[in-house]
Amino acid sequence: MKATSGDLPVGAGWGYEVKWDGMRALVFVEDGSVRVQSYNERDVTASWPELAGLAEALPVRTALLDGELVATDEQGRPSFGRLQQRMHLTRPAEVATKAAEVPVTYVVFDLLHLDGTDLTGLPLTDRRRLLEQVLEPGPRWQLSPIHDDGPALLEAARARGLEGVVAKRLDSVYEPGRRVRTWLKVKVRQQQELVVGGWVPGEGSRSGRIGALLLGYHDEPGVGGPLRFAGRVGTGFTDAELRRLEGLLAPLATDACPFDPPPPPAELRRGPRWVRPELVAEVAYGEWTSDGRLRHPSYLGLRTDKDAIDVTREP
Repeated sequence: MKATSGDLPVGAGWGYEVKWDGMRALVFVEDGSVRVQSYNERDVTASWPELAGLAEALPVRTALLDGELVATDEQGRPSFGRLQQRMHLTRPAEVATKAAEVPVTYVVFDLLHLDGTDLTGLPLTDRRRLLEQVLEPGPRWQLSPIHDDGPALLEAARARGLEGVVAKRLDSVYEPGRRVRTWLKVKVRQQQELVVGGWVPGEGSRSGRIGALLLGYHDEPGVGGPLRFAGRVGTGFTDAELRRLEGLLAPLATDACPFDPPPPPAELRRGPRWVRPELVAEVAYGEWTSDGRLRHPSYLGLRTDKDAIDVTREP
């Protein structure tokens, strides 16, 4: 179930949570084992060994949890940039090393199944009541608090530099796979997932390397179709990330421009290298311009939990 972007609703019947800047994940607990599934239904259990203890911590035989995997920065704020250092790792030795450097917490906000009973048709208040009964905060998991004062939480999110707030109808049932208006996300900091369609060479210290990524989005999720050009991002990269991107983009190289219509002539004069539109990047930005370009974008990382075909422009 996915939230829709919108303005903050106020009044009776709404609850409010922090919008966690992490990776959405379902956790299946069954007969003493834990399986972690990403937004795009990939089994990513090997990447998050710290969640294995959930099986023993829950006083139930089976459960299905919904929540967000979160890594925090030096100020204790959720940071997708830190989290993405772990998202692509699967080899046990690499995972263990990076887990010690970048620990994550699973912030749980919903309970969908419990001991064989489907809870998705229950109102959120009932699902949360059951969740609070079975889940005690642990070393690497916690409940996402629900607040009753939305404007105050939004102001606190703004003051702390958090991504935003999610408002949820307390009587909302859980509708798997749907983007609904009973959950509304209200962003303080603008972020957007975009598809990488190419890159342009850098200059100066980045001569011969990636200078900027060329980004786009689809009109409708899951349909494919034209990739609309959204601009380029040339800041926010570490040297290590540039090397990783070079390795990932090389086998995707193609002579065909994936954007329709093509980028404006000014971009074409920079000698773009096109790639098959398969990688998804997360960027922070100031605003969308009137001609549909990102203003002041900054690269945050790649999203392995999102499929390129599902990436659309958010309002």
